Amino acid sequence: QVQLVESGGGLVQAGGSLRLSCAVSGHTFSMYVMGWFRQAPGKEREFVATNSWSGANAYYADSVKGRFTISRDNAKNTVYLQMNSLKPEDTAVYYCAASNSRVPVDRRSDYDYWGQGTQVTVSS
Repeated sequence: QVQLVESGGGLVQAGGSLRLSCAVSGHTFSMYVMGWFRQAPGKEREFVATNSWSGANAYYADSVKGRFTISRDNAKNTVYLQMNSLKPEDTAVYYCAASNSRVPVDRRSDYDYWGQGTQVTVSS
């Protein structure tokens, strides 16, 4: 049973920063492609970022490119999302997800396991 637990969400002013963490247990973490998604009220869950098994390759949604950074520590079974220059439109519940894919992927359907989500609220 693979479990993902996010942490690090909260309330921040526009222009501020937050770092989300996602701890993974129950299987070999380094075998998974990891991703971050988010869902704002009344909207579909959307892709934010993903990286490869090694963490060497990362891909981002255009809306966060240059502001967010995904990274992973395979020794700690943890993936991170560093969020800088936050905007009110970044307000959402953020989810981490794990995929059995061999390459980074950005579709919800490509991910096999999901965390419960953590709320990020950016005030103007």
